[in-house]
Amino acid sequence: MHAAVTGLLGRRVRLGLVGGGGASLIGPVHRVAARFDDCFEIVAGMLSSKPEKALAEAQALGLPRGYADMATMLAEEAKRPDGIDAVAIMTPNDSHEHHAEMALAAGLDVICDKPLTNDLPSALKLVENARSRGLVFCLTHNYSGYPMIREARCAVAENELGPLRVATVSYVQGSLGTRVEDKPEAMLERTRWRLDPARGGLSHVMGDIGTHAHQLLSFVTGRKVEAVLADVGAAMPGRETHDTASVILRLEGGVRGMMFATKAATGAENAMSLEVYGEAGGLHWAQVAANELRVMRNARPAEIRTRGLPTLHEYSRRAARIPPGHPEAFFEAFANIYSDFAVLVAARRAGKAPDPFAALAPTAADGAEGLAFIDACLESTASGTWAKVRQL
Repeated sequence: MHAAVTGLLGRRVRLGLVGGGGASLIGPVHRVAARFDDCFEIVAGMLSSKPEKALAEAQALGLPRGYADMATMLAEEAKRPDGIDAVAIMTPNDSHEHHAEMALAAGLDVICDKPLTNDLPSALKLVENARSRGLVFCLTHNYSGYPMIREARCAVAENELGPLRVATVSYVQGSLGTRVEDKPEAMLERTRWRLDPARGGLSHVMGDIGTHAHQLLSFVTGRKVEAVLADVGAAMPGRETHDTASVILRLEGGVRGMMFATKAATGAENAMSLEVYGEAGGLHWAQVAANELRVMRNARPAEIRTRGLPTLHEYSRRAARIPPGHPEAFFEAFANIYSDFAVLVAARRAGKAPDPFAALAPTAADGAEGLAFIDACLESTASGTWAKVRQL
């Protein structure tokens, strides 16, 4: 990917960071992912909403240029011949829209943590703003960066499973398996804001992990969810925020499905899995064995495809970096999204057609679809009946 980017630009993409300092969980992940394939040069950052902290964090990370606020960073970088090309947003959910709008208005490409925003209208506004300006806007739905998830997508697209019939996705965590809210003084800030509906969104479980599950299912099957019958709420008695979602799905083409997402499964360790079945066979992937894809057919032994093999589809092969047997996992998958973003930014700036594989990276439009899915799930939960998902 480095060669693809430098071949188009003659240099790395210059990146400015927005948020992700201090005790942020996802900030270090974004920084590692951006540096992984040597496609970016991180040259600037506004790392906190608190000006003094923002400057101190930039200095601690050794960034060439640190800024106290977003407006100053954009104004000063615009004056420089070596100013930033793009920004990476990793702030709390409620500030994504504000920072993204500012970056787009400055003519910068954007990569942003999910969910895109906390509501569908603001998400659609961002989608249109990026489209009208011709800018790249990617979302870090990082699970679609796993090589064997990309292999699964290719298997479905090339009809290896025959006509699709059933698809299920599950994302099970245990971080809210106890009443953490009873001891607010012990909560990390990154937990506190996530559980605040004003900052983390109306449904914590849906915004935090349900959107990941929804995007993964749609990405692999190539089908949008058309309608849902959902039960979204709190498994923990007395909890005000949602920690669990059980959703029956109807997908395009008559495919039936289910999504289960919870953060109240005590002891669970980010147990994410996906199954897709058609008339000719099925496939199973689990994050705990992320380098493998199990492909099943009637009356035949299951086939285990492993990451990096030369027999895999090109889309999967190019997402891997080292030979089979050496494990690749979360950081590498996250880095694949960043590298796709870098290739798209370089192509746009060079006036070239986007790489077709990089163009499959999750976008702001995918983020808006995730929010439409959340709206439908909450509507269904309130009514106790099926709800249609707004098609965008």
